[in-house]
Amino acid sequence: MKKIKNKKYSKNEPWFKWLTRELNSYEAFQDFASGKNPEDVADDFISKNRFAISEVFENFDEDDKDTLDQFLKLTECEFHVFRILEKQIASRNKIRFVDFKKRKR
Repeated sequence: MKKIKNKKYSKNEPWFKWLTRELNSYEAFQDFASGKNPEDVADDFISKNRFAISEVFENFDEDDKDTLDQFLKLTECEFHVFRILEKQIASRNKIRFVDFKKRKR
């Protein structure tokens, strides 16, 4: 599996750990607050890290592709979980009134 040289910490690490760390430290919420959509924020992240990402792709092998496929499945699953939670919260927040005084005769 391809490792990249991490200039910030001066050690080698697998590309997926580097990517996870960089994504977690990326200030995406500032971009969202300025009105950018998620696709633009992702494009900005890729642009900012293009040199490190190009290092990853130099020797990208089948193990790396399998790892990427697993990450894609995991993130898609996480997306669906968040959507389900969002719907449950929205449903819970709806106030339902039942007027027991009105009866059909």
